[in-house]
Amino acid sequence: MNTVLVVEDGLTDMEILSRYLQQAGYSVISATSSEDAQIKIDRTKPDLIFLDVILPGKSGFEICRELKSNPETSQIPIVFCSTKNSDVDKMWGNMLGAQAYLSKPINREELVKILKQLIH
Repeated sequence: MNTVLVVEDGLTDMEILSRYLQQAGYSVISATSSEDAQIKIDRTKPDLIFLDVILPGKSGFEICRELKSNPETSQIPIVFCSTKNSDVDKMWGNMLGAQAYLSKPINREELVKILKQLIH
């Protein structure tokens, strides 16, 4: 079973995203801050990371940049998941190496489509 890390500080969004992922057959681990996310990434090496942009501590953009510049984590696909959904935000996420950008509120069909593209 593939493991997905959800890094999200909003309880409602965390619950919705986790439920959609579990229903799609994925094992879900969660983190609510950049520090928590780093611990869980080091411990579990997830197959995919859903990353909020606005987080306590480092932003999702900063976390993405660090993960993509580290040879141990650079191959993990990252999907940004945020209310910040302007074209500039999406372009910035893409430039930092994220594979996709989902806007909140999460659309279940769009989520499943992205999962199928990124996890084979």
